[in-house]
Amino acid sequence: MMQAAVYSRVYDPAQQAEWQLLFDEMEQQGIRPVIFRDFYDQLAGSVRMPDSALQFMSSKDLGEDIEFLISFGGDGTLLDTVSLIRDNKIILVGINAGRLGFLASIGREDIPGAIRAIVQRSYVEDRRTLIHLDGSQPLFGEVPYALNEFTIYKKDQGSMIKIHTYLNGEFLNTYWADGLIVATPTGSTGYSLSCQGPIVFPDSRSFVITPIAPHNLNVRPIVVPDTNVISFEIESRSDEVICSLDARREVISKNVQLAVRKETFDIGLLRLSEDNFLQTLRNKLTWGLDKRN
Repeated sequence: MMQAAVYSRVYDPAQQAEWQLLFDEMEQQGIRPVIFRDFYDQLAGSVRMPDSALQFMSSKDLGEDIEFLISFGGDGTLLDTVSLIRDNKIILVGINAGRLGFLASIGREDIPGAIRAIVQRSYVEDRRTLIHLDGSQPLFGEVPYALNEFTIYKKDQGSMIKIHTYLNGEFLNTYWADGLIVATPTGSTGYSLSCQGPIVFPDSRSFVITPIAPHNLNVRPIVVPDTNVISFEIESRSDEVICSLDARREVISKNVQLAVRKETFDIGLLRLSEDNFLQTLRNKLTWGLDKRN
């Protein structure tokens, strides 16, 4: 029997019908759900789950017999799953119960079609690159990588920080700012975009370096090939700064040496065959809503 892991953060009773539809469709199509333990306990008593349903607690429980991981929520929920699947060859299926949903792009109304596409193998698999963090001390445990972005940010509300940035050891620029983002193509529609960074295509093989509230207004985001190793030296009046990988963050000494590069493995996102990146951009950014165009 085909197996698919199921992950979400918090059960919303208003979504009971969608959850029941998901499990009913999985049962009808012969897919055994393997549900995240903490969330399974939230569903119990509210949603009827197939008798064959199993549970998992960590990434160690996701073996080769699980081909898909269904993320039900927004993009933040899907980003959680990246730390669960790690380098397993599991395809992420993002069902959007949130708001914007660039990554979790399958609408709740498309749940039956998505489950049938899994069974019939009629989907498209988009491979997405990850960004890996190296430091002079261990950071982020067994998951030192992210799908969207790596960020350095000032810890205190006062003074800006200086971030001396190098490409393969060659000096690029000193960013005097609240912080700095290095985004993957996937992350170019996330935090980087809100800081005026450009949108780049998922297969563009690049990183976007975007300053956060820079002091010098002539400093702009820059796109560099993802073959570069990007390293940093930090100056700050505070002894500590914040660094993050997607939604995970750690407070570190400003003297820690940091460098990011492309991760050695990537992940797969399931896309229904009738959808594509351009359609997602137009829909999520409401391009064309102005009828004068």
